[in-house]
Amino acid sequence: MSGDAESSLVTATALRARFARGLSELYGREVPAYTTLVEVSEEVNADVVARSDDAERFGTIERVTAERHGAIRLGTPEELAQVARIFGACGMYPVGFYDLREATVAIPVVSTAFRPIDRAELAANPFRVFTSLLVVDDRRFFDAPLEAELREFLQARTLFGDELLALADRAEADGGLAAPDADRFLELATAAFALSPEPVERDWYARLEAISSVAADIGGVAGTHINHLTPRVLDIDDLYARMTERGIEMIDRIQGPPRTDKPDVLLRQTSFRALAEPRTFRDADGSLSSGDLRVRFGEVEARGVALTPRGRELYDAHGIEAFPDTDEELASQDLAYYVRDDDGRLSPIVYEDFLPKSAAGIFASNLTSDGSLDASQQGSARDAAWLQGVLGRALHDPYALYDAERAEM
Repeated sequence: MSGDAESSLVTATALRARFARGLSELYGREVPAYTTLVEVSEEVNADVVARSDDAERFGTIERVTAERHGAIRLGTPEELAQVARIFGACGMYPVGFYDLREATVAIPVVSTAFRPIDRAELAANPFRVFTSLLVVDDRRFFDAPLEAELREFLQARTLFGDELLALADRAEADGGLAAPDADRFLELATAAFALSPEPVERDWYARLEAISSVAADIGGVAGTHINHLTPRVLDIDDLYARMTERGIEMIDRIQGPPRTDKPDVLLRQTSFRALAEPRTFRDADGSLSSGDLRVRFGEVEARGVALTPRGRELYDAHGIEAFPDTDEELASQDLAYYVRDDDGRLSPIVYEDFLPKSAAGIFASNLTSDGSLDASQQGSARDAAWLQGVLGRALHDPYALYDAERAEM
């Protein structure tokens, strides 16, 4: 490729930023309360910056304002491998393995997060997509006949067309796309995550929902869609109060570490409750009727410093109260990841990943049914190695990424 051609490419970084904006606009049209959430987040962030000298210690206000994490749910390994190609075109790579089946409220999915892995790329645009895959052969949730029906339903649908995948592969191979191809790629990629107008088979959806609302949201509809799109806020407690004052019903708590006077660690999340969205249903006699589904909600997050394996072990065993009170102590005891700037000051490495308990807690707080689980059955084996094989590309270890970032500075 010539130098002129290279310079005219829309890079992966630019594709990622435009993709995030496009999905945000799409989701705002589909879920108007999301726009309110973004507005309130920006109000809170502006107030924090105005009153605090260290408001940007976990990232510039420009980064925080642009930051989004999306969530999607898929049904087959093939769908997951395909979406990895689309995200790969945008410089987003799979990081971490999360098994939400092991949460307090078991959800029949395993997940990874697609995101940038380079510090400069994260600073430019840290778009992440938490991506869950239905485990259709887990006998605690699905018996053999229902598994067979699920597989037939899922194999019959196409989420990502050939043109989109071909553009994605070319973008990843070449480091970007020419402007017209970039426009087409973003058009197709954004449309792939729009809510499908196809009628929902009422009885089929209800059968799956009796097992898990998440299973119904994946296996009961013709397409995938953005399940939530999460802005980042600098004071999540303030945001929670402001949203409540506006009359928007929030879930009953903020997930993750409680608020303390200690340094912020890991991730805190909350959301407004899933809203009733009108959908068209197909009834048993073939007739169409109107109804609604509650599957999408508005999540918001606040991020702190990434913990080392030692720090995570302490947090999981004893909670944040077991932590020391200062960044210096966290760093000297190898509990959290920091780098030192040119003046010798500690700068935290932001936690860029997710907490399985918090993710499951958010999901569970927005479920429309308690579902059912046969604890006498054996769960099917899934682990990071299995997921990497499905993806057909490296599955990155979050700790290895944080270790490398700390070592570079």
